[in-house]
Amino acid sequence: MSVGETPKSGTAPAERGRMDKRRAIVEAALRVFSRVGYTQASLDMIATEAGVAKPTIYNHLGSKENLFRHVMTETAARSNAKTLQVLESFPNDPDQLRPGLQDVAHKLVDCYCDEQSEAVRRLLYAEAVRFPDLFDEVRASGPNQFTDALAGRLARLANAGHLRIEDPERAANQFIALVYDELPELSALGTRPLVPDQVEKIVAAGVDTFLRAFGADRPAAGPNSAG
Repeated sequence: MSVGETPKSGTAPAERGRMDKRRAIVEAALRVFSRVGYTQASLDMIATEAGVAKPTIYNHLGSKENLFRHVMTETAARSNAKTLQVLESFPNDPDQLRPGLQDVAHKLVDCYCDEQSEAVRRLLYAEAVRFPDLFDEVRASGPNQFTDALAGRLARLANAGHLRIEDPERAANQFIALVYDELPELSALGTRPLVPDQVEKIVAAGVDTFLRAFGADRPAAGPNSAG
């Protein structure tokens, strides 16, 4: 998957060339950082990977630290734009709620488990001590936006009486956890392929658990409820 976006046809050749070169640098930097880590990576390695001269990296994105920060936030933001498209098929028909949520869950898992998303996630945790502020920056440029958008969709279903949700943001986080959180361990943080049957079972079980917890036909909580 390309990190960059195809320039518009009306873009001037010089500007298009600059965008293409910048995209090549970002893509190459992500591959190098993912392969050898931040400490071992060098601008010489990234320049060779991108097929550009080292001064070109400085001209576009500055130092290695600035490049790393940019790669992480930009890749997260662009991956998030793809993830947000998942919600275009979010179900509104109560009769299609279960299959609709399963479809959303499968598409979400595909986005979260793609090569670039996994690379960013591994790097984010690996460099958390060196860049303690970067975690929040990456979350703000990517996953938090999706969670907020998903919470909005869930709130609409709750307002229509199709779900029973008191805290849509928490429900959104729980939906994501139910359909995804087992997968990083199974894939060794994206370093080995997932078995489709396993993914199918996890997604189906996650959606079933979510609907048991938040479905409109579940018993209402009361003063005598357990827990």
